[in-house]
Amino acid sequence: MKNSVCVLDGGLAVDDRGEVSFVNGFDMKDVKRFYTVSNHKSGFIRAWHAHKKEAKYVMAVSGAAVIGAVKIDNWQKPSRDLPVQRHVISAKKPQLIYIPPGFANGFMSLTSDLKLVFFSTSTIEQSAKDDIRYDARYWDIWEVAER
Repeated sequence: MKNSVCVLDGGLAVDDRGEVSFVNGFDMKDVKRFYTVSNHKSGFIRAWHAHKKEAKYVMAVSGAAVIGAVKIDNWQKPSRDLPVQRHVISAKKPQLIYIPPGFANGFMSLTSDLKLVFFSTSTIEQSAKDDIRYDARYWDIWEVAER
C-alpha cells in the first residue's frame, strides 16, 4: 500500500452515443465499502477527518471540490504547520485521489452540484474504531485565490 497521497488519472470517451468516464488504473481489491457525500451549497467545508489504519479514495461524480490531505505527526495535538496537500477535483476530469492511513482529509465544495464518492479500505465497524476529528479550519486551506 502507498504511504503518500497520489492522484490516479482517468479519462473520458465521447462518441455519438454519449460519454464514458473511467479510472482504469484503480485496483479495488482492498476496498470494503463506498459512500457518496454532497453538500447543500458551494463553499461548504467538511474537514478534518483522520484514520490511523483506514485508507480512502475519493472521486467527484458531479461538480467540483477542493480536497485536502495532511499527514498527522501527533494524534492528540497535530502541528498546525504541517504541509497540507491540496487538490482540485472535478467530474469533468475523471480521477481518484488516494489518501493513505495516517492522514487527515477534508473537502470544500466548489459547486452546488458536488457529489463525491469515497471508497474505503475499512468496514464501517473498523472505521468507527479508527475515527479522529479535528476542527474544519485546523489547517485552513480553503481560500480560493482569484487569478
